[in-house]
Amino acid sequence: MSSSETSRTPRHLVVVGGGVIGLTCALRAADEGWQVTVVDAGEHLRAAWVAGGMLGSLGEGHPGEDALLELSERSVARWPDLIVRLGDPDVVAAHDSLFVAATAADAGYLAQLADFVWSRRPRSTDRLTPVDATVIREREPAIGSRLRGGYLARGEGAVDNRRLLAALRAALIAAGGRIESGRIADLAELDGHRPDQILLAAGAGIADLWPDAPVHLDKGEVLRLRADRWTVPPPLHVIRARVDGRTVYLVPRSDGIVVGATQYEGDAHEWRSGAAGARAAGVADLLADAIEVYPGLREYTLAEVGVGFRPCSPDGLPIIGRLDERVLLACGHGRNGIMLAPYTADAFAALLAEPGDETPCTADLSEQTITTGGIG
Repeated sequence: MSSSETSRTPRHLVVVGGGVIGLTCALRAADEGWQVTVVDAGEHLRAAWVAGGMLGSLGEGHPGEDALLELSERSVARWPDLIVRLGDPDVVAAHDSLFVAATAADAGYLAQLADFVWSRRPRSTDRLTPVDATVIREREPAIGSRLRGGYLARGEGAVDNRRLLAALRAALIAAGGRIESGRIADLAELDGHRPDQILLAAGAGIADLWPDAPVHLDKGEVLRLRADRWTVPPPLHVIRARVDGRTVYLVPRSDGIVVGATQYEGDAHEWRSGAAGARAAGVADLLADAIEVYPGLREYTLAEVGVGFRPCSPDGLPIIGRLDERVLLACGHGRNGIMLAPYTADAFAALLAEPGDETPCTADLSEQTITTGGIG
């Protein structure tokens, strides 16, 4: 082979992790001309397989999480371009959200978020409108009678998580990428691929490959309920409800509704087993609150009780950076992996194009996108 032919040979990236973060980064690299191989441990070990798919940045805005809210807004703004790239508009499950409250105390909680967190964001007044019970029922006639008011959040939509995963896989393969099945316990197992660069996007499995990873696991249940021709149709909006001090969300799907989510401290051994069990009390609370919000769910079929594990960083921000000149990181996204996928892919692409600092880092809010030592 001549030197000119060698120079045209694409560099090889191996991505460990076939979830939304790994696939979105892999697709971005393939679009940049890299030869890409994704090693996927399987759908039931992916956090994205058990998810609502919400893209609402305001919905993730909580006191003390201003940096995450700003990062979320940046990423949500990039989602339309990703949908166009995937070529499947039906990945989008909803365009707007309704935040609703069951009691006066619940309404007060939402009002505090609106006044002291959401209102501080740019253009929040254009996106967020207070609504009373009448307006809520005009928009969602099947909503429960206890819901007394809340907010309409325009542009706070959602995607179908499983359709998204399928679309990402299809787009990557069409771009020349490869997807292999397997669980990687040691990076030496990748030597046969002869990768120029490796991306660790292994989700809850990141600690197996990076023992010093500053992440912990959160475990939670998500329910999938299936509609039929006799039931009330799924809602048109994402419904994010506060019911007697608990939070529950209902996200429409073409065939039903996704209901979530509980949250507990996770255990890595349980995750590795691939046979994590759901807590009866958590499932019972989700069903009770969801039926309170949307009474027609009583007639739906409980099709699946999913259990997922989210890898969370100490400050709630994703960890994007380099371990060394060959190994990159994209992990620690917690509950926001789907929402933050486009931002993560952009930050990863910048690192791939210009290798530099080799210190693991969290996402920066500057135009540089990456910083060492936390938020700058």
